Amino acid sequence: MNNPPAYFPDHNKNTTTCCYCGVGCGIEVAKDKLGRLMVSGNEKHPVNKGMLCSKGMNLHYTVNDASDRLFYPEMRYGRNQPRQRVSWDAALERTAAVFKTFIEKYGPDSVAFYASGQCLTEEYYVVNKLIKGFIGSNNIDTNSRLCMSSAVVGYKMSLGEDSVPVSYDDLDVADVIFVAGANPAWCHPILWRRVEAAREKSPQLKIIVSDPRKTQTCSIANVHLQLNPGTDITLHHAIGRALIENGDVEAEFIKHHTEGFEKYRDIVFARTVAEAASICGVEESLIWETASYIGNAKGFITMWTMGLNQSVVGVNKNLSLINLNLITGHVGKPGSGPLSLTGQPNAMGGREVGGLSNLLPAHRDLTNEQHRAEVEAFWECLKAGYRQNRALRLPKCLKRWMKGD
Repeated sequence: MNNPPAYFPDHNKNTTTCCYCGVGCGIEVAKDKLGRLMVSGNEKHPVNKGMLCSKGMNLHYTVNDASDRLFYPEMRYGRNQPRQRVSWDAALERTAAVFKTFIEKYGPDSVAFYASGQCLTEEYYVVNKLIKGFIGSNNIDTNSRLCMSSAVVGYKMSLGEDSVPVSYDDLDVADVIFVAGANPAWCHPILWRRVEAAREKSPQLKIIVSDPRKTQTCSIANVHLQLNPGTDITLHHAIGRALIENGDVEAEFIKHHTEGFEKYRDIVFARTVAEAASICGVEESLIWETASYIGNAKGFITMWTMGLNQSVVGVNKNLSLINLNLITGHVGKPGSGPLSLTGQPNAMGGREVGGLSNLLPAHRDLTNEQHRAEVEAFWECLKAGYRQNRALRLPKCLKRWMKGD
């Protein structure tokens, strides 16, 4: 760039986070002798410990290349007119005027926001407060709706909260890692380097991959379950049945920390392992081998991404996988738990502050009247005289949904 941003002082390194995938690698940004930005891995960061993948290593090119970047707002004054450079004040005033016109003519639900998973948590919070607390609509969604909503609901239904009960440190002490519908070797490279390092340190670490494709992740797998597309639930239930038949379930954990095990057992026993193997297109022996590895593990982690999430039955796929952790008691202890991998770095941060149409900050539920009242009081919506006192009202569409219409 001819004029690098002033907020990167010369000869100093500035720490920040890579904005690509969901691993969240720490990076250091500095200038070279020509004033161009350069990036390197932050050796003190607990996630990547100085490592970067090809995406992170080339992050600075998006800033240094001035040929196709926007440095200022542009706006069309008419649909068929070209964009013109305008000031920030002009762009914001035009945006506010358009929003105001539509809201006054058609109501708060005529406008909406869509946010990226690359937003800062504070940015998520502000836009969420703007649309729900000020404008009075729940028309906001983020990348979590596209890539993580199945995992969100799966966690809430199985564990009671949209919160991942695993840290990256658990990968270092797990005995078995089950990767379902994901290729972290390509999509989350630095995280997978950590798994490879764990395998090198502990060769007894078993890696199981469930994927219709042969991917780079499969290259170090002890078992590759190359199932037919769409048969994930059948496969997970077959593994669950094999664990039960082998007596490799944790009875005390099931008794004190789960509900519905009898119903689950009936479901997985409705089909034999051999029948399930035929449906999935995998060898029956591989299912029994997978169950044996899980049954003998002191630490068992399930790991998945869009192969399960982006499906018409994504929630059920998530639940069928998480159930393997629950029936074996592999939740809440070192090296164990369900670890969903997301696509962008701050999807979870957005949900923490209510960045979905059905959420409010701090994991509150928009359909819960008490939760809405708490947030409304905290935001002082009515005291501020926000739009016709309609802040945090329950939208008509959600009212109809709750009534079953």
